[in-house]
Amino acid sequence: MIYGVAPLFCRPWTLNGIQPRLIESHYEHNYGSAVRRLNAVTAELATLDIASVAPQLLGRLKREQASLLNSTLLHELYFASLGGDGRSVPAPLSAALARDFGSVDRWRQEFMALAESLGGESGWIVLCYVPRDGRLINQCAVEYAQGISGAVPILALDMYEHAYTIEFGANQTAYIAAFMRNILWDAVEARLASALNVAPPLKLEQPEFGDLPSIAPEEVRAMMTSGKRVQLIDTRPRHYTTKANEIASGAVWRDPERISEWITTLSKDEPVVTFCVYGFHIGCQSAIALREAGYDARYMRGGHAAWKAIDGPVDLLKQQA
Repeated sequence: MIYGVAPLFCRPWTLNGIQPRLIESHYEHNYGSAVRRLNAVTAELATLDIASVAPQLLGRLKREQASLLNSTLLHELYFASLGGDGRSVPAPLSAALARDFGSVDRWRQEFMALAESLGGESGWIVLCYVPRDGRLINQCAVEYAQGISGAVPILALDMYEHAYTIEFGANQTAYIAAFMRNILWDAVEARLASALNVAPPLKLEQPEFGDLPSIAPEEVRAMMTSGKRVQLIDTRPRHYTTKANEIASGAVWRDPERISEWITTLSKDEPVVTFCVYGFHIGCQSAIALREAGYDARYMRGGHAAWKAIDGPVDLLKQQA
């Protein structure tokens, strides 16, 4: 399993009282680092010989993998939680909060108090919906040590001492073997079928560009690493590039407002990939213009920010006409 970087869901320039540079740094460095480390740990786990590896090593890696996966899921949820008017709660959600917390204000007070309770320690405050109970609940997760966010458990083994010592004493091996012998797989299968009906988190969708071919930053990097020819065009608006000092290695910057002047300098014999800052509009519009002119063009999902989040190589930006 290779985990990919999700495009930045919110539009940083629309936020009230939060500067884009804060969101960009959070996304590119903190979130991107978690995804990269998650892939490294997952790759290391795949190379282990389970029959001979020390259980302590396997346990440490699996705990780290779970922590990193929680980090990526929670970061994606965080970015997807920004971009609206926090004072206005839609009526259906307001009714649900009132049902489960007493009132919207009661929920807000509890949510903020939980945030205060951390007192500078690491952690997350999350509003969760529990399908089993059909209700909302606030959760205080210390660092990333809680269960995988949004997961629906279908099988569990309790390894607390109270689950086995009365009968098995300290013989955990016998207890585990007995548990494995007594799994009700029909019920596990039924829970899996039920879990498959739980809708996954909403993906970033851009209806205006829904039919436009795109490519992930990981795919672009793989193409370049393999030596496959690709024309990588940075179409970030000029006012962004004048404040930036980096560009994806192998890319050239072209002013999207002057596309009619530079479009003929490209080859129609090699694929073209365009990208902007976050992958929302300019990169898409540039790809559309190129495709209409007969080029094999796609836009890179997530744009320059996603390239930075996967730790893609960068060079010093030198603007070109």
